[in-house]
Amino acid sequence: FCRVDPYGFERPEDFDYASYEAFFSRYLVVLTRRAIKWSKLLKGNNSIQKSLKVKRYIRKGIPNEHRALIWMIVSGAQTNMEQNPGYYHRLLEGEKNDKLVEAIKTDMNRTFPDNVKFRKTADPCLQHALYNVLVAYGHHNKAVGYCQGMNFIAGYLILITKNEEESFWLLDALIGRILPDYYSSAMLGLKTDQEVLGELVKMKVPAVAELMERHGVMWTLVVSRWFICLFIDILPVETVLRIWDCLFYEGSKIIFRVALTLIKQHQAFILEATNFPDICDKFKQITKGTFVTECHSFMQKIFTDPGSLSMATINKLRETCREKMLSQG
Repeated sequence: FCRVDPYGFERPEDFDYASYEAFFSRYLVVLTRRAIKWSKLLKGNNSIQKSLKVKRYIRKGIPNEHRALIWMIVSGAQTNMEQNPGYYHRLLEGEKNDKLVEAIKTDMNRTFPDNVKFRKTADPCLQHALYNVLVAYGHHNKAVGYCQGMNFIAGYLILITKNEEESFWLLDALIGRILPDYYSSAMLGLKTDQEVLGELVKMKVPAVAELMERHGVMWTLVVSRWFICLFIDILPVETVLRIWDCLFYEGSKIIFRVALTLIKQHQAFILEATNFPDICDKFKQITKGTFVTECHSFMQKIFTDPGSLSMATINKLRETCREKMLSQG
């Protein structure tokens, strides 16, 4: 068995190879079928228009060989890159903010210590690319600069695109457009979205909302990393990539779909909790096991389990939650 997965991550000591093999042999058949369909769709001309068919294809997963390209196109990153030739390299050559550079350097060795491609000994060592992307982004978006969590997202983008400039523009698409205000100093968007999730749970899984309230567990304690890291290091790599396929196309509501599915699917398990630490522990456990490893069936579930979830509903909840938070100061 391979101790390192195709993306360079070392598998944990207790990795269940048997059930993974069983899943992957089935999933491989799906991947092969999807790859043929995607090749026909792209017909070698590397461009697609947004359509219901494309949305359906993306929900069923983008084959790895096309992933970087499709993310670039559907997120708008490709257009931005083409309209700003040389911009990324100018950012790297320009004046640097020492404090920003220092903060990024500090986080370099903390980024994916379990990934062989980010080790100092690797050739090429992806730390250099990661450093460049984060420094460029910090100078491009001064309002955000750099904050923890961005290193993991940029790292994943580099693993998939194998290209610094593309990773930079995808990071810009995520932070600048897709995720509302997650990484500003006040992290207002992030805090708002955790409250929004709480409201959605009240509507869709009321018993869990009631349990959280009864034991005084704040949502931020159990889900903040889901939002900040977009499920990196929370769910298995293949599953995270499938979630990101949809995130780049459909926007931030995908995060709520995933969170609600995890909570709804494990409702009975979560409700066994009888105290505060117990609840926190249950939330750690629901992100492990075959349910999340079987990414294909998991992705089907996120579009059926939570029921209808419109962007209008989310935006309305965001408005009321933000107002409530601001009034509480």
